[in-house]
Amino acid sequence: MKLERRDFVASLAHGLSVIEAFDGRRPRLTLTEVAARTDMSRASARRYLLTLAKLGYADYDGKYFSLDLRVLRLGYGLLSAAPLPRKAQPVLDIVSAETGESASVAVLDETAVVFMGRSQSRKVFSPVVGVGTRLPAFCLSTGRILLASKSDAEVRMILGHTHLQAYTHKTVTDIEQILDIVRLARSQGYAISDEEYETGLRSIAVPVPVNMGVSAPVAMTLSVHASQISADTLAERFLSALKRGAESLAKQL
Repeated sequence: MKLERRDFVASLAHGLSVIEAFDGRRPRLTLTEVAARTDMSRASARRYLLTLAKLGYADYDGKYFSLDLRVLRLGYGLLSAAPLPRKAQPVLDIVSAETGESASVAVLDETAVVFMGRSQSRKVFSPVVGVGTRLPAFCLSTGRILLASKSDAEVRMILGHTHLQAYTHKTVTDIEQILDIVRLARSQGYAISDEEYETGLRSIAVPVPVNMGVSAPVAMTLSVHASQISADTLAERFLSALKRGAESLAKQL
């Protein structure tokens, strides 16, 4: 959508960027950290944070800021009205029960993936991932299989706008290496992440073969504890069940 300069509200954009500075790994941030993550001055970041706190969207304990539950209102309308979370949940529950592992669905949003549904296994409990969680695409199996739906040029552009941070000692941060991994995912029809975002967590993801009426590509993933299953056996153990789940969901979308 083309937006005229006079129609752009910079203060709203800045306020939303402050909210997006918080995530599962950084639920509590200092003023300095928020300013750095949003590329604002400390004075500007302070005004936005205190405004959010005044409106009930943030908490402040004198040192750290954190988001309040009221922020959930911003996404509740989408999650409650969108067909994907509603239709995916029963399928995810079946896949999780069949495999004994945590199953999720996600979509690509610029340089990140957004989790739209999740069935949590008792084996793997990750406080980092939940419905509505937004995580970097480049190091997640869901992100890689969703990137695989795009051309190499598009993937390279997305990676060029991504902060390629090493979240663990296994995180691949080189653009060319990531591109090779995405190409492999494209050719084999699934992607794997081996403790690249969270130590102790491995995952495998497949695309949901959605029809042209669906607005964005969808991925389904299983998360497993690294101490229980090796990366080499992920596909052998879970690919069939994951594909069945993806095909079942595709029939409903």
